Amino acid sequence: MKLENINWQAVTEAMHAQGYAVVKDVLTAKECDGLVKAYNEPEYYRKTISMERYRFGQGEYKYFAYPLPPLIQQLREQVYPQLAPIANDWMRVLKIPTAYPAEFKALQAVCREHQQTQPTVLILQYGRGGHNTLHQDLYGEFFFPFQLVVCLSEDYTGGEFVLIEQRPRAQSKAIVLRPGKGDVVIFTTNFRPVKSTTGYYRANMKHGVSEVRNGSRYALGIIFHDAK
Repeated sequence: MKLENINWQAVTEAMHAQGYAVVKDVLTAKECDGLVKAYNEPEYYRKTISMERYRFGQGEYKYFAYPLPPLIQQLREQVYPQLAPIANDWMRVLKIPTAYPAEFKALQAVCREHQQTQPTVLILQYGRGGHNTLHQDLYGEFFFPFQLVVCLSEDYTGGEFVLIEQRPRAQSKAIVLRPGKGDVVIFTTNFRPVKSTTGYYRANMKHGVSEVRNGSRYALGIIFHDAK
């Protein structure tokens, strides 16, 4: 894992400008392959979800159980402190009375205060025809406004990562990304601030995955807040 190579100033600027940032080659191919291999090892997971059953799309995902694998725990603990100041800037300009703690363990303590104790980190698998409908990963009344998705495979076509931005009194804007194996997309969970002539307003955002035409697509989703 190459967290030390991340240009956090560039990430900060991208998040403020567009609500997402793409960081190349954060996980190695070996780390990605290890997570894909572990998909079929049930001891790592607390719950399996069929997307068709809940009309979330087509595919399957699994929620990890605590304790998380060390690689995933390290990602959560080391990335969160870099994102918390950006989140607090967003709350300030939008005049939302929320302040996120500087360290990840303190964020988990806030989750526990809201009876949110279940891990939300998940791994997703899509085959041919697989897709994920537009959604937001909130999981409770308390949520951290940013999350990550890590692309774990590359032998597929289609399956683009899609963000939809909804601005008041305007048509929705689609953003389509094709991250490579080991790349990380950092993006807003719910909304982002957009500057207007009178201040800032919220632009709501959702995310999903377009249809996989061929192959198998695996991804790791890192949500920082826990679920009820």
